[in-house]
Amino acid sequence: MSETTGASYASAGVDIEAGDRAVELMKEWVKKTQRAEVAGLGGLGGFAGLFDASALKRYERPLLASATDGVGTKVDIARQMGVYDTIGHDLVAMVMDDIVVCGAEPLFMTDYICVGKVHPERVAAIVKGIAEGCVLAGCALVGGETAEHPGLLGPDDFDVAGAGTGVVEHDRLLGADRIRTGDAVIAMASSGLHSNGYSLVRHVVFDRAGMTLDQRVDELGRTLGEELLEPTKIYSLDCLALTRTTDVHAFSHITGGGLAANLARVIPDGLHATVDRSTWAPGAIFDLVGKAGQVERLELEKTLNMGVGMMAVVPAEFVDAALTTLADRGVESWVAGEITERRTHTTGAELVGDYAK
Repeated sequence: MSETTGASYASAGVDIEAGDRAVELMKEWVKKTQRAEVAGLGGLGGFAGLFDASALKRYERPLLASATDGVGTKVDIARQMGVYDTIGHDLVAMVMDDIVVCGAEPLFMTDYICVGKVHPERVAAIVKGIAEGCVLAGCALVGGETAEHPGLLGPDDFDVAGAGTGVVEHDRLLGADRIRTGDAVIAMASSGLHSNGYSLVRHVVFDRAGMTLDQRVDELGRTLGEELLEPTKIYSLDCLALTRTTDVHAFSHITGGGLAANLARVIPDGLHATVDRSTWAPGAIFDLVGKAGQVERLELEKTLNMGVGMMAVVPAEFVDAALTTLADRGVESWVAGEITERRTHTTGAELVGDYAK
């Protein structure tokens, strides 16, 4: 008579012990993100992350700002390259740079990591990147979830998502209602593609151009994989610095939809933002994608950031102070456009001219 073995969670593909080890490995990185408001409040491993809201008493009328996002198909580049400690920077940038647009200070963040199989060191590397990103954004990483989905995802497949919270004083809330005719539009350089448009980019460079991640590209000065995995720049603290040194009217985070569409989101009815392409030259990766895929310029511009990751709208008299603040913080920036009255045939924002060579 043969013996039978009962089913178990492990036999179904879920390794609880591996998950526990991953938590232990990530604790040191999470600890580096602690702010005073979370110190001594439970720590990693609890059912909920805690934040001491008494810190908000210093606000007259605090508004909480929240955002959630992921990294998209850029995670597949990380998987193929076996590099897992930078994708977290992208996640934090996508969440916290949305929050700072309204002038909010990032407070805390949680993450969700979904994997086909838990490799503790790999999960810990992902969390390391998230924690480093949180430090750059000035927020605490107060918790998260690692989910193992065997059968749904392959053993090496994974995805990441996150949610964040910030706070802004009601009378310091930034947005369209502050913008006036004559305001200047200041562009802040991106670090590359950031985390949008990778479905197009991957189709172009792999399917149409037949390139490989380990292929060195002279125009890029490195391999294609290194370029595609360049982390998204995190602007949160730079934007907050601008709010302290200038009278910022609005920010626009340049993500999916491109520069004009995202800038238009903060332009009020009756006004128009004109951005002059000749004020900057997009990086080599944008030219590569355009030429390799024979992608028309308008298609590139509504998909990729074209070298601009964040924009600020400030009164003309504060331009010098804004550029100085950003330069002191190591952020490349320039005056890229202006705010005018809207003509009947125009949209909220448009690009004009040709890019600098």
